[in-house]
Formats: sequence, structure tokens, C-alpha cells
Amino acid sequence: MRVLVVEDDPDNLQSVREAAEDAGFTVETAITGVAGVELFSKTFPDLVLSDLVLPDIDGLEVMERIKKLDASVPVIIMTAYGSVESGVRAMREGAYDYVTKPLDLDDIQSKLNRAYEVSRLRRQVTKLSASVKEKFTASSMIAEAPCMKAVIAQIDALADTMATVLVRGESGTGKELVARALHVDSKRGSGPYVAVNCGSFAENLLESELFGHEKGSFTGAINTYKGAFERADGGTLFLDEIGDAPPAVQVKLLRALEEKEIRRVGGKDVFHVNVRLVSATNKDLEKMVKEGTFREDLFYRLNVVCIRVPPLRERIADIRPLADRFIAKTASENGKTISLVKPDFYEQLESYSWPGNVRQLRNIVESAVLLSPNGILTGESVVFATGGGVASHASGGFSIPKDMTLEQVERAVLESRLQQNNGNRTLTAEQLGLSRRTIQRKIKEHQLPY
Repeated sequence: MRVLVVEDDPDNLQSVREAAEDAGFTVETAITGVAGVELFSKTFPDLVLSDLVLPDIDGLEVMERIKKLDASVPVIIMTAYGSVESGVRAMREGAYDYVTKPLDLDDIQSKLNRAYEVSRLRRQVTKLSASVKEKFTASSMIAEAPCMKAVIAQIDALADTMATVLVRGESGTGKELVARALHVDSKRGSGPYVAVNCGSFAENLLESELFGHEKGSFTGAINTYKGAFERADGGTLFLDEIGDAPPAVQVKLLRALEEKEIRRVGGKDVFHVNVRLVSATNKDLEKMVKEGTFREDLFYRLNVVCIRVPPLRERIADIRPLADRFIAKTASENGKTISLVKPDFYEQLESYSWPGNVRQLRNIVESAVLLSPNGILTGESVVFATGGGVASHASGGFSIPKDMTLEQVERAVLESRLQQNNGNRTLTAEQLGLSRRTIQRKIKEHQLPY
């Protein structure tokens, strides 16, 4: 807890210092505005308490210069005139608060404590935002293969535009990562990012999820609900599995894109929305247009710019660095130590066709790390789940590892079926002899990305 006090009156400076120190703050002082700004640039304290009238520049100029160095720091202005007008003026120009002279030291302590809490929360948010950006920015994506470098170049070129982007690629290639990067690398990166999987909702529920609904508009609508378009206002809306959107929803989507406004289900009011739309699909939309199952006008509206994410089999150069990332992440999250990764581990990974793409690679590497008995990964550690629900070692033959639990076998079977069915839960349920509700529950239990 550090505060910078800028005050040219020795008595006031001493009083404020003592009050701040009694409140638990470490105090740094300056007797001129320029000296205060210079000291701030070196120490970056949590907050600033500055007199309005100083020998060189005034407190408002001090605040303006400090805000250029760190816009999040709260600045409290002291004014000798006791006028509300000067204090209000300071707050209008960006001050967190003001105090009047003669100084009430209890009031100063109270305001310092509140300002510090604001400073702490602001910096926490800034740190969180920075970590999110670092995690999802295009520069964090692994791209050794030329085809993936081309994707990164497209993201860099499109991020700061308002272009509607359609991301295409097989299931598990990382289409949402591309959408995330388009968002965090853009000027909208500080705004909301809202993702909706169009294949996860029944038609009436998808309409409500996208556009919201008014209280009482249908059975179960006990409250007014803001849809994804409203929640994404000022940011990015990502519509995954757009090919699964039913015809009625497609009509409303087209209107929302063309008019930039939406109407909640059961509502009369029209809401203007400022949303950048990114959608994704692993389906052949052109074929769907010919078959009449996807609107042609919506297709052209969504497909303004297309980014194709290559399957993993086309980016072999990325398999090793991707595996290394997944090894490190899994080991860290689960308290495992991997002391050695033998060359044949990578060789097995690089020789496989990866029908489930990066998602499948991640899961298999995670399984290898978790099941490694001695912290060493070899070619034998690479185990693929087959359609029959048993484990297949890359070296050939079928077996279930002796250390593999029933839960892990169940997860492997479920994931394999979902991959074969491109995430179709209904078909997966039928093949496994389970209800769709059970499949949904199992997907949630095993944290599968479907």
C-alpha cells in the first residue's frame, strides 16, 4: 500500500504523511508537481494525493500527466478553497475524489482506503485482461507449419476490421481459438466475447439464447433475459456450428446482421447492437445451400471473409510443439513430473492421421502424461481409442492399459464416438444405447469439448 503525496506546505505535508502512515500506507512525498510526476514514473505507487495549487504546475496537470503513465491509478485532489466547485471540477476531469482544507485527517484516511481498494481491483482486472490476451492472442498460437502461419497472417490482417468472418475446418482443429484471437487482438479486445454453440440448443431455446426474451413470453420465461447479441454489444459474438441453426433462426440472424438490431422473443422494442460477428462450421454450407437447408443470403452475409483452419494431418510440423505444450500444461495442473520424452513418443504422434485433430492430440497427450508410471513418455505411452471402445497402442494390437480406470475407459469411448459423429449427441446416444440426457451429463462429467 503505497501513496504519493504532492504538497508544498510543510505542515500539511507532515499531517497527511502521519495520517496515511497510521492507515497502513507507505508514503512518498514531493513538494512540486513536476517532482511528483517524476517520482511517480519511477515508483508507480498505488494512489496519489495531490494539492490543487502547487508552485509550478497545478494538481490537475499533475493528474493528467500521471494518467498518461498509468490510467488506472486513483488521484485524490486537495483544495484549500473549501469550495465544492473546485472539487467537482477535479472529479469531472478524472480525479477519484477530493478533500478540502482545513484537512479532516479521518476523512483522508477513509478516502485513501477506498481509493486503494479501487486501485487494487483495477490492477487485478488489468492483470486478468492481460493474461487472457496473452493466452488467446494469435501470437500465442503454435504455427510452425506454413499453412498455419498463413492463418496467423489472416488473423493479423482481419483483427482490427469489422469484417464478418466465417471460420471453417474439421472438428477439433481450433476454430474457436481463431475466433478468440480475432477478438483479443482487435480494438474490441477489452469488450465482451460471447460464444454460442448453435448445435447445443433446441430451436426455440436457441432463438432465446441469441436474441433474449421478455418475461412471460413463453412457459418458463419467469424473467427478462438478455440474449447473446445484447451481451456481446461492443465486443464479439462467436456462433459455433452455424450450420446447425434452424431456418427460423437463420431468418432472424440475417435481419440482425443487416439491420444491426434485434428484438427479444415476445418483445416489441427494437435494440440496436454493435457486434462483430465471427461464425464457424465444419459442414459444407455450399452443399446445404443447394439442398435448401441453409439460406443462401445468410451464407453470403456470413462468408464475407473465410479463414480455413487446416487439419492436424496437414500441419505435421506443429505436432511436436503442440505436444510439448500439452505435456507441460497437464503435468503442471496435475502435479506430475515428466523427466524424459523419448523420440519414439513424437514419432508415433507424427505418424498418425489425427481424425480428431488438435483436440484428439491434446486428449491423448494428457492421457499419456497422467498414466505415465515413472515420468517417462515413450512410443508405448501413445494410446488411441478405437471405434470399438478399446485402446489401441500406436505400435499395433488392442489392449486396455492395466493402470487405466473405468472412468478413463468410459471417457475414451465417449470421446471416440463423438469424434466419429462430429459431435452429434443424438447419434452418439443411439450408438451407445444411452439417452441423449445421459450423453449430455457424461460430456459434462468428463469435461469433453462437445
